[in-house]
Amino acid sequence: MFEYNGLKIRWHGHDTFTLEKGYTICTDPYKLSKPIRANLILISHNHFDHLSIDDLRKTAFTNTTIVTANECLTKLTGVKCKEKLGLKPGQEQTIDGVKIKAVPAYNITKINPDTKKPFHPKEDEKIGFLINMCGTTIYHTGDSDLIPEMNNLQPDILLVPVSGTYVMTATEAATAVEKIKPKVAIPMHYGTIVGSESDAVTFKKLVKYCQVQILSKE
Repeated sequence: MFEYNGLKIRWHGHDTFTLEKGYTICTDPYKLSKPIRANLILISHNHFDHLSIDDLRKTAFTNTTIVTANECLTKLTGVKCKEKLGLKPGQEQTIDGVKIKAVPAYNITKINPDTKKPFHPKEDEKIGFLINMCGTTIYHTGDSDLIPEMNNLQPDILLVPVSGTYVMTATEAATAVEKIKPKVAIPMHYGTIVGSESDAVTFKKLVKYCQVQILSKE
């Protein structure tokens, strides 16, 4: 767990985090070790390791709002919650005082050898999230390469993938830190499907411009 301005940030593996400060946000719940009672759930895109119905049933309750990329909405019919809202890149929503802006998330160089197309095509309108919670800004990139839309966002906290294959490598993620300009960077997207903690360690060694926190899985 890492605490920043009273905001508690916990990593639950892969791209799953909880942000807690009298209110709980959960991102891309996947392979949870225990249920999480979330007030707000953010889903970046429709791949199984980000949109997991089994894990949503462990996090969504009658007072929970789900905010997701538009491509996910039709797949949420079996999930009970208060409200389901779709966003496309550039759109914003304010939920219970938490401001959410959808940032594009797509591949430039990560190509599926079977389809010859990016694993995360720009035209799919998959997203990351720029979150303003209690005066702290958190940028969860979603599954993305380093893209122009990331430049100079200047969040307090950056949650960034480092495993390569489908997302940025550790080296690319370190370059992204220079472009995004966060105060603190936390690596993600390793240790479950692709990548390992060594990717996070490499990322930390390469980053020169901000603090890096490698979190233990909870």
